[in-house]
Amino acid sequence: MKFIDHAKISVKSGKGGDGCIAFLREKFRPKGGPSGGDGGNGGSIIFISNSKLTTLQDYSYKKQYFAKPGENGKGKNMHGKNAENIFLKVPVGTIIKDLNKNKIIHDFKNDDEKITICKGGNGGFGNARFKSNKNPAPRIANDGEQGTLLDLELELKVLADVGLVGFPNAGKSTFISSVSNAQPKIADYPFTTLIPNLGIVKYDEYKSFVMADIPGLIEGASEGKGLGIQFLKHIERTKILVFMIDLNSEDISNEYNLLNKELKLFDKELLKKPSIILLTKSDTIDCDKEIKISGKKVLKISSLSKINLQKAIKLITSHL
Repeated sequence: MKFIDHAKISVKSGKGGDGCIAFLREKFRPKGGPSGGDGGNGGSIIFISNSKLTTLQDYSYKKQYFAKPGENGKGKNMHGKNAENIFLKVPVGTIIKDLNKNKIIHDFKNDDEKITICKGGNGGFGNARFKSNKNPAPRIANDGEQGTLLDLELELKVLADVGLVGFPNAGKSTFISSVSNAQPKIADYPFTTLIPNLGIVKYDEYKSFVMADIPGLIEGASEGKGLGIQFLKHIERTKILVFMIDLNSEDISNEYNLLNKELKLFDKELLKKPSIILLTKSDTIDCDKEIKISGKKVLKISSLSKINLQKAIKLITSHL
């Protein structure tokens, strides 16, 4: 399944059925009076969040979702049938925007949230509704209310407590696979991770948090280079940033500064989040001296050799 985090669709609620003009004429009731029934309500467009979904892929194929109109009213005071609603499921973390007004309609942050985006039109009143002492035989009825047409933009931003940030091959995928239930693709070449991977990390007895492995950044990611601009938005919701830098790097401080620069250029608010620094692949190099980056202490880890992984989890949870 492809990871799709953006889609544009059109939705329209159904028109309400028209009210009916009718008069009851039966064998023993020759002047039974007005008997036109009301029209049925049009179908509504309802969105529901589902934690089991991870992509907006379905909406990349089908672009229009139009509900059916309500049935017209009938004689003998028979109410028209209401049209069925259309239910659209989206992943938790989906933002729905009105394209024409450039306005956010709803942000799904929890599982099983339900919101009616387009309410179906109400059915019109039949002429039986207008009967009165002054007008015992009305010949008027209401048309059904028109449905609503909206052009929507769906944008998915993954919901995670912790976001892993680093250049390609920094060891993010190996780390998340070592401490969580995530099973990302791991290989010795750049851009192994092409989609954000989510993993649940359990600690203590009954506690856990969600960690997101964001595809590797490169210099210029905020300007659209590499994969960065496509996935930088997925760390906007995280509570903590974990910078991961290869201990074998020629200039560790420079890599950290470049990562900070790309985050700042994309959204300077990201730098206000709590952050920690993990130096990866400590089993591949002898380095006993303490390293500080921008005055911050760092933790050396090795995901393959399981070095300091529990310390890393403890450090992360201390910021939650």
